Amino acid sequence: MARIILVGGGSSSGKSYITKKVIERVGEDNFTRITIDDFYKDQTDVPMEERVKVNYDHPKAFDWKLMRSQILDLKNDKPIDKPVYDFTIHNRTKETEHIVPKKIVVVEGIMALVDRQLREYGDLKVFITATPEVRFLRRFIRDHQERGRSYENIVNQYIKTVAPMYEEVVAPSADYADLIVNNDGIQNLAIEVLTCVFEDQLRKATDGKDHHVAPSNEFSEDILNKVFQNSTK
Repeated sequence: MARIILVGGGSSSGKSYITKKVIERVGEDNFTRITIDDFYKDQTDVPMEERVKVNYDHPKAFDWKLMRSQILDLKNDKPIDKPVYDFTIHNRTKETEHIVPKKIVVVEGIMALVDRQLREYGDLKVFITATPEVRFLRRFIRDHQERGRSYENIVNQYIKTVAPMYEEVVAPSADYADLIVNNDGIQNLAIEVLTCVFEDQLRKATDGKDHHVAPSNEFSEDILNKVFQNSTK
């Protein structure tokens, strides 16, 4: 059974960049990486003038049924034919990508930690943070250079949907993360930290064992009883 690493975080927090760099360091032969962006709903029957009005930062924009099904298949070592999304047309392409799971499957995207059922599939849940200013600048450059968006379109979308949905939906999902990593700028340890974490997950996948840490007893009943007994003296 493959191990699933879920990597969430705000738009342009650096999820794709970091996961790619870490996988390169640890060894691409052991990792399968997919992005949740490819699971946006099929909008073939939706006119382009309506597609541009969709809130793509809302959970309703995603095909959760297909996403859950295919990620569960990957976890169970079953290959999938994943949809391929094209941001320039706000729709899936006609092609699919055949994905064969390796020891570790990395699933990254803004909604990676939002869905309860998806979180249950995750063996490790990571949240990448960055300041709003950094995320906006990264998105501004990316959407103009890579997706051909106008400056006005980028700014309007960020203000109307990206920023509000981050505060309402994405940011709260950090509460479910096993690890929160900051990626504000060039001089940070995000890649180094996640390299160590991914290496640990690979060791677990290789030997088939979970190296659980013994639970803390700091809130055990015996200790709490002693605290309250002392406080009443």
